[in-house]
Amino acid sequence: MSGDTLEVLRDCIQNTPIIDHHAHNLLLPTEQGRHPLLSITTEAGGDALQDAKSTLAHMRAVRQLAKVLECEATWAAVQQHLHEKKAEENESWARFCFRGIETVLIDDGLDTNTIHPYDWHDRLTGSPCKRIVRIEMVAEQLLVDVVKDFNDGVDTLDNVREILVRRFRTAIVSAIYDSRVAGFKSVICYRTGLAIPTVRQDQVVAALMELACGDDCHERSRRLQDSVLSPFFVNLTATLLTQEECRKPFQFHTGLGDSDIRLPHSSPSHMQPFIERYPSVSIVLLHASYPFTREAGYLASVYRNVYLDIGEVFPMVSQDGQESVIRQALELCPSGKLTWSTDGHWFPETYLLATMQIREGLEKVMCEYVRSHTLTVTQAMNTVQDVLFNTSNRIYNLNLVLESLRPTMTKTSEQPSVPPAPSPIDGLDKLHTLISAEPSLEFIRLQWVDFTATVRVKVLTLKHAIHLFSQGKGISIAKAALSLVQSDSLVDNVSPAGQLEVYPIFSSLRLAARPGHAVVQCEFRDDDDLAQMEGISFLVGFEIEVVFLPAERTGKVSVPDSPQVTQGQCWSSSRALNDGKMMDLLESIVASLGRSGIDIQQFHAESGPGQYEFVMDPMEPLAAADALICAKDTIMTIASKYGMRATMVPKVSSTAPSTGAHAHISVKPVEKHKHFLAGILKELRAVMALTCPSPASYERITDSTWSGGESSLSSQIDKTHTVVTGTWVAWGTENRETPIRLINGLTGPRYEIKCMDGFANPYLALGAILGAGLLGINSRLPLEEKDCPLDPAKIDPEEREEKWGITCRLPRTLQEALDALE
Repeated sequence: MSGDTLEVLRDCIQNTPIIDHHAHNLLLPTEQGRHPLLSITTEAGGDALQDAKSTLAHMRAVRQLAKVLECEATWAAVQQHLHEKKAEENESWARFCFRGIETVLIDDGLDTNTIHPYDWHDRLTGSPCKRIVRIEMVAEQLLVDVVKDFNDGVDTLDNVREILVRRFRTAIVSAIYDSRVAGFKSVICYRTGLAIPTVRQDQVVAALMELACGDDCHERSRRLQDSVLSPFFVNLTATLLTQEECRKPFQFHTGLGDSDIRLPHSSPSHMQPFIERYPSVSIVLLHASYPFTREAGYLASVYRNVYLDIGEVFPMVSQDGQESVIRQALELCPSGKLTWSTDGHWFPETYLLATMQIREGLEKVMCEYVRSHTLTVTQAMNTVQDVLFNTSNRIYNLNLVLESLRPTMTKTSEQPSVPPAPSPIDGLDKLHTLISAEPSLEFIRLQWVDFTATVRVKVLTLKHAIHLFSQGKGISIAKAALSLVQSDSLVDNVSPAGQLEVYPIFSSLRLAARPGHAVVQCEFRDDDDLAQMEGISFLVGFEIEVVFLPAERTGKVSVPDSPQVTQGQCWSSSRALNDGKMMDLLESIVASLGRSGIDIQQFHAESGPGQYEFVMDPMEPLAAADALICAKDTIMTIASKYGMRATMVPKVSSTAPSTGAHAHISVKPVEKHKHFLAGILKELRAVMALTCPSPASYERITDSTWSGGESSLSSQIDKTHTVVTGTWVAWGTENRETPIRLINGLTGPRYEIKCMDGFANPYLALGAILGAGLLGINSRLPLEEKDCPLDPAKIDPEEREEKWGITCRLPRTLQEALDALE
């Protein structure tokens, strides 16, 4: 055999990129001292760890690291130089240690708060990393919750099993459809061993009873080690993975592990009945099943659904032992059933040593096979590429392309043509992130706001939603649905035929007020591109004014003599905050909105009984409208829980103060804001058809209300400090008697648009306001109305027109506004 021929093989071994299909996260820089560095070549712990210094694996690692670090080949010198390397910028040492690794499939269940997130490792690899979901961690999180609910009296034992199973199914199915998840893993080997029996429902109920009623129930639910529940969750996961569209590999820790394992129970031979039970589930036996490699190789050779990983023995086992593992695996197992992994964890050196040593081991064994004519060079190269890349690429459906680390290397196998998978809906990762943080989620509400400002909702089970969204699909509704009025009657001249596709916009995804539900705003899509104004941006913040009424109230909301939840209330009075139940309600609303990602800057009492205002953080316009819809629903839901009814109608009675939904808008760049204002003022009469879209809206269009003047619509109105809009098209700096108030805040000017109320569809209203403002910017419209410091209604008519440029009145009825819009 010529040296040139073997050199081609060596080149292939050294330059085939690696798919590391099982590893763990690196420690955060602040957590480097949490685990002993000495553990990089041993599973020993406690007092036994110090003995690792005299193992062949440790001494080889010291020599290899010393050579890389160019230091003395002693453990002390290596530790010192590693400390210096890790202090270098831009993770340069970690990048070095990950050289040649194309991607890593990361089991992030080994640690939680001390590690980098899985996708942080993308910076170290050629392709993005993916997750391996450890099912015991999922089950343990859910067990803690259901055991607590049972002990707190929230759920009966009869419900606990059903809730637990439903939530576990939801979490696993969510991960199945999560494109960031490559597969699943069980550590049942550590808990009850690899003999995995089937479990009856009555056994599960009995096990849950024992777990929930034990003195150490909280501790035991945090570590799943029950002889019934452990196999129950493994079987349930395998059952879910049998479905055609749900097939992702199922990894099992086998063999080599720390002293927590009971070695006789860690042989994969115990899994034979389980393997036969689930013939369509790809089962990956991890860690070479050492010292049971031959047993694992046998299983992988006789069962189509079994694969053998020959990782972790690099660098945990001596060089001779590693070479023996490679040979034993190949005694029976096809190369297309073999994979490799580093089992790297905590320290980047574990990745470096593993990749160095697997290439050394493959070179030694493959070259010997070629010299003995056991394999041709081409066959040996194909075997190398199968172990390091092809098998994992195929079974985890990664669709990566094998490209030599040295571009000139000759390819020995054709990459299969894989049809592209359906593209998931943009932002779906946000849903998966929320599910990971909130495992009790079971439903997602798809909602949109129609032309009547009615919030329409379809509630999807999480499983079905993820299935749809992963394939890039939304839901369908009748096209005529956008032409429904509140009574579900169609407006005239609308065809009942046709449908619309509704798609979630995941930037609006939030927890709903009801436990177990998430909510996302939706849009209707077509092929038209939305025009964007280059260099112009807006921030919008809403004030939510709401009146809380007793729940027993019936009939029309305008009944003036109905009971109120608070008495003697005035604007921002402390007295309005003295009622304990009301404060509990207000604080619950703020807390619930905070959990949904909607920050409330402040709340205070308004002038009317039970009337309060919540001030939202400014956001981009679409996000602000999304948040407003969610916030209003949250307020009404929580009010109901407290035995109250929340309403945002403009006036609950003829003598009640008005209730609005003022919008604060800022525009960048700042120099555009006068043209923006001019555009809004020019179109304000028409805009009001969308910001005040109900006949009731015009009951709050009055003059001199801030200063205690009489309403032209009702002589009974209280002389209050509730801000309404005034009836003149005007603006003024800090003027609360004009429909538009300029506020010179710390971050620049912003406008408060006061002629908007709770009946408005915020998407249409903001679209109209911003559209009018953009027209003013585009045409560089001059601002003819002057900055008015007075109440326009009390200015002499001649002075009002000549000095302040105020010539038009706002519509006094909806019909006037509609006429202006036409």
